[in-house]
Amino acid sequence: MPTLSRDAWLLLATRFFRLFAYGSLSVVLVFYLVGVGLSEREVGTLFTMTLAGDVAMSLFLTTRADRIGRRRVLIAGAALMAAAGLTFASTRMRWLLLLAGTVGVISPSGNEVGPFLPIEQAALSHVVSPGTRTEVFAWYTLVGATATALGALAGGFAVSFRAVIVLYAAFGVLLAVLFSQLSPAAEVTAPSERKSVRGPVENLSGLSTSGGIVAKLSALFALDAFGGGFVVQSFAAYWFYLRFGVRPEALGAIFFCANLLAGLSALVASRLASRFGLLRTMVATHLPSNVLLILVPLMPTLSLAVLVLLIRFSISQMDVPTRQSYLMAVVTPDERSAAAGITGVARTIGAALSPVLVGFLFANPALINVPFIAGGVLKIVYDLLLYRTFSPVRLPEDVRA
Repeated sequence: MPTLSRDAWLLLATRFFRLFAYGSLSVVLVFYLVGVGLSEREVGTLFTMTLAGDVAMSLFLTTRADRIGRRRVLIAGAALMAAAGLTFASTRMRWLLLLAGTVGVISPSGNEVGPFLPIEQAALSHVVSPGTRTEVFAWYTLVGATATALGALAGGFAVSFRAVIVLYAAFGVLLAVLFSQLSPAAEVTAPSERKSVRGPVENLSGLSTSGGIVAKLSALFALDAFGGGFVVQSFAAYWFYLRFGVRPEALGAIFFCANLLAGLSALVASRLASRFGLLRTMVATHLPSNVLLILVPLMPTLSLAVLVLLIRFSISQMDVPTRQSYLMAVVTPDERSAAAGITGVARTIGAALSPVLVGFLFANPALINVPFIAGGVLKIVYDLLLYRTFSPVRLPEDVRA
């Protein structure tokens, strides 16, 4: 880590501030929207439209980032984040909230949305060596999880929900300033990294030789995200309130611990990947976490439910840095932003379909446990399909004992 370049440290800093904003927002967003007059069903619909809008915006920006400039696109994303936060904080009009959520950058889950993650991954892959990429991505994951945890803690103890929304907008402005400091080293600059001739499909998608593998990964990642969309952090926090009467300040503490454990697990993942390979690490750590997800609503007491949740979080994110590094390894340098963007959009599409269903389930008190079970089962199916599809693929950096 001490040998990282200035650009790498900047990208870690933007990850921290962005995920802090997302984490604080995720704990209070449902409470805030219900407080301004939206029903649970309307909130679910709003979340789905928010994620659906993110699909179109992210796809447009990330597939062009390597050509028009990664720094420019990141600044544009930060501006959309600030605009969305200001709109949410200043109006109760449903149509305007829907418009801001659809066009802007709002994270109801506490997870990444917008064009940031794919472009930051591509930029990091340019400024670090292939041999250290997985470890740097592990630290990148830890930084994000720690920030999300601290944000959730801060959001839970916030005196005013609206103040959290305003702070979210302020972080968007801060991100724009930090992104403006990135150097040309984070861009695709070498002639060998650019293709002079592209067909219409390649111009639209930003992909050429990597199209097939990106398509397969996108379909699988969409399935995983669809399952994860049933238990986005905002609704998970609301579930603890409905089931056990947990207040926002306690929810902030719970999700602080959960996200911190998730981040620390990423460091372990990089060590496991160096021994067993990226794919095996992804699947072997993700499967048991999804079994634990199914068990959360089956716990009879708050203490047991929180314990199972925390154990689940302690291994649930170990597939993240390995998944990110795997994707960067199998595509060419000039296609990294597009590949990460398309797979990220696929995840967003999957995640966008779930909240509207969750909203209907939460509207019926007898069905509030169903999202955990549905999400866990779908994510287990993803793990099995992922291993079956890509186990024949071997990467040079997959060093085994």
